[in-house]
Amino acid sequence: MTDDGRTEYGNEERHAQHAREDRQRDRAQRERGPASPPRSGPEPEPTPGPEPRPEPAGRTLAVPDLSLVVLVGATGSGKSTFAARHFRPTEVLSSDFCRGLVSDDENDQSASGDAFEVLHFIAAKRLAAGRLTVVDATNVQSEARAQLVRLAREHDVLPVAIVLDVPEQVCAARNAARADRAGLPRRVIQRHQRELRRSLRHLEREGFRKVHVLRGPEEVESAEVVTERRFNDLRHLTGPFDIIGDIHGCRSELETLLGRLGYALVRDGHGRAVDAVHPEGRTVVFVGDLVDRGPDSPGVLRLVMGMVGAGHALCVPGNHENKLGRYLKGRKVQPTHGLAETIEQLEKEDSVFRAEVGEFIRGLVSHYVLDGGGLVVCHAGLPEKYHGRTSGRVRSFALYGDTTGETDEFGLPVRYPWAEDYRGRAAVVYGHTPTPRANWLNNTLCLDTGCVFGGAMTALRWPERELVDVPAERVWYEPAKPLATEAPGGADGRPLDLNDVAGRRIVETRYMGRLAVREENAAAALEVMSRFAIDPRLLPYLPPTMAPCATSAEDGYLEHPTEAFAGYRADGVREVVCEEKHMGSRAVVLVCRDETVAEAFPHGPEGSHGTPAGVPKGVPGALYTRTGRPFFDDPETTGRILRRIRDCVEEAGLWAELETDWLLLDAELMPWSLKATGLLRKQYAAVGAASGAAFPGVLGALEAAAARGVEVSALLARQRDRALDAAAFTQAYRRYCWRVGAEPVQAAGQASAQASAQVSASASDAGEAPHPGRTGVPDGIRLAPFQILAVRGRSLAGLPHTDQLALIDRIIAAEAVVTAGEDGAAADGDPQRPGLLAATRRIIVDTEDESSVAAGTAWWLRLTADGGEGMVVKPVQALIRQGDGRLVQPGVKCRGREYLRIIYGPEYTRPDNLARLRIRHLGHKRSLALREYALGLEALDRLADGAPLWRVHEAVFAVLALESEPVDPRL
Repeated sequence: MTDDGRTEYGNEERHAQHAREDRQRDRAQRERGPASPPRSGPEPEPTPGPEPRPEPAGRTLAVPDLSLVVLVGATGSGKSTFAARHFRPTEVLSSDFCRGLVSDDENDQSASGDAFEVLHFIAAKRLAAGRLTVVDATNVQSEARAQLVRLAREHDVLPVAIVLDVPEQVCAARNAARADRAGLPRRVIQRHQRELRRSLRHLEREGFRKVHVLRGPEEVESAEVVTERRFNDLRHLTGPFDIIGDIHGCRSELETLLGRLGYALVRDGHGRAVDAVHPEGRTVVFVGDLVDRGPDSPGVLRLVMGMVGAGHALCVPGNHENKLGRYLKGRKVQPTHGLAETIEQLEKEDSVFRAEVGEFIRGLVSHYVLDGGGLVVCHAGLPEKYHGRTSGRVRSFALYGDTTGETDEFGLPVRYPWAEDYRGRAAVVYGHTPTPRANWLNNTLCLDTGCVFGGAMTALRWPERELVDVPAERVWYEPAKPLATEAPGGADGRPLDLNDVAGRRIVETRYMGRLAVREENAAAALEVMSRFAIDPRLLPYLPPTMAPCATSAEDGYLEHPTEAFAGYRADGVREVVCEEKHMGSRAVVLVCRDETVAEAFPHGPEGSHGTPAGVPKGVPGALYTRTGRPFFDDPETTGRILRRIRDCVEEAGLWAELETDWLLLDAELMPWSLKATGLLRKQYAAVGAASGAAFPGVLGALEAAAARGVEVSALLARQRDRALDAAAFTQAYRRYCWRVGAEPVQAAGQASAQASAQVSASASDAGEAPHPGRTGVPDGIRLAPFQILAVRGRSLAGLPHTDQLALIDRIIAAEAVVTAGEDGAAADGDPQRPGLLAATRRIIVDTEDESSVAAGTAWWLRLTADGGEGMVVKPVQALIRQGDGRLVQPGVKCRGREYLRIIYGPEYTRPDNLARLRIRHLGHKRSLALREYALGLEALDRLADGAPLWRVHEAVFAVLALESEPVDPRL
């Protein structure tokens, strides 16, 4: 039996060792799978035997369409003529031609070593690309053929030998007729003939999967070569398909699932299901592991075999079928992992049925390439380089997958996560490794959801990509390893792992390609995420930093709208929206329709395994900072705010309109003092207090000196200007601080006199849990949402900002209706009393219209003159790219003159200081903003795709890690 045949019945450990060696060699380069078509049918299993009998004249020679064809024959036997007649010129690699390439003489035997090195190199490249390749050389020596067989195995294609056994006299006459070989000694031909005779009976044993022997010139002349499909190539079948995961003897659940998929069962005279037909002609594809562990493996086999025989289904083998097949062939196997139960069940069947089962299993093909090459179905998964290939290694991988050689705490082999590295075009659908929930990962999907272990039986409708499942009727077999754990991500079968985020990381994004995270930045992010962040199951997104507009040349300004509009105009963005920039703390709001949705977020009740640790009961979502920390230590405060937003979304009708039961919002939470207590006390308030204490005395002393006639006018004027700057500095930060909870308060920019009088008191109040106001939400807290990031199954990051704000306006407008009946508010409601939700003022600007630009600039000046922080300028259309394909900044901030006094100091507006500060080096900040933006988009897309938690958090964690990059914090 060939090595390929032996591997077909190999074991997982032998394959694991083989795969580990292979991975070391070629993991860095992911090879593309072949793209040529085969015929469905069982994979051949040639066995060594006597010398192959000659095929009658005129017979066709079947050659797989992806194979390495080795022509074998003495010099002068007609190999080159035969190759030219039956194969394309580009498919044939001639040793003579390669000899001429390296020496300019096709008959220079001293150049043969280099010539064959060139030939093997070209053959390897063709086979890697999935091209039929023909080697035209004598190949009568076993050593020469062994190199070619190894080459075929390395590229997982079938080696085929075509032998031209032509009499010595004919060969000699043909050589004599060629001027370049007229002097060839007769002994060379005789030696070739002797070596050919010794080789004939051993060709199959050497590893050739097909051997065609043509005897005499007549057979050579009359032979016809035809290419045939590989058995795994069913690209001509386009479906639609229903792909069903591991069954393991759960016949009743299989019948229920087929019914949900729309199939009508066909039963025999005993009432047993023997076929299933879909009225629309759909085809079922079974991923294997039909048997073992469950209550009725024969019933499953009877139904599947009937469907395959009737043309209503396809089936690939699982490792459990492989083991059962060896048992039925009389091989010695260990009756473990449920095989004993299957044997016992089969003993109750007649011998005819058992024989049919054995024949059915022997005919199963390792994997199928379907739907024009866009779909690959196998049992344990398959890297792209193996798609459509035919070898023992491919079959073994398809049956068992790959392992690292280690075992886990349950004594099970640790699987190598091949799907995490997969980047192929074809979707790979497989089973084998039980998981609590089917998740798409890099265009791969595992459908084994552990039905026999009490989970579910899952099917994928293709090409709809719709998942359909039915729950197990009971736990039929206790698993050695729990399907799910309570750890974050355990409901996906893949808990969060330190190795996913430690060290230098590369994250692939759809909008900026591969983005790197440095090791030291990852360490800093891990410290924050592990110690301070909310439960990772409720942390699907972190907002990016925002780049400022270009430095302004306007007199007295460091930032000005002129540069923001000009920058977008240069990027080809004509229409921008200018949004009021609220002075608070960036907040991400996950609001769910009810508490049960929050407990099971993001996948729904079926993914729930109890309330996540750190997620208080009764809180419909989460409210956290841009570093993932909870805004409030008090769950009740968070709950009140989220319930208000939830009710407003309900009143606005968005749950139904957006077809979701949760929303993810980007927002600003005010006042600034709510979270900036330390910054206010230690930095801003300290500066304000110092200036308030120093300048009155300084000015009094200078004014007294001036009254006595001392010349201090210049110094006095300078100190008065400094005192005014200090007062402006104090007034600037006080606008964004007010008391929370104890008393009715005013909106931002209209702080009460009491709050303005002493910022430290405001900061102190902000550090406490806010007191609920009359309407249930703490007085003084305001939330300004400005974007709906995602809903169940969809990222809304690509929605135009005008549409985003229109949806937000509806939520804000609904608050008046929601609060009308709260705590008697309808009777004594104060129209001046602000609610929780704050609107975002905005204006649309045409960057190529001077009057529109002037209007936008005037709007900004009025906004900042009234105490506003400034504005954010965004392209109206999201996800804009420049002409070279690079992303345009999603938004730039243009901050007001007085607000920047907080950032750059009281006296920053002085001409000498402005001149120095205009050298700001914005490149790194802009790059950081774009990278974090791309990572945020990736997190939202993965969330929408239903990716497992670790995949979503890979991008979320990277955003936090990039925040550790050194950059001027004033930007």
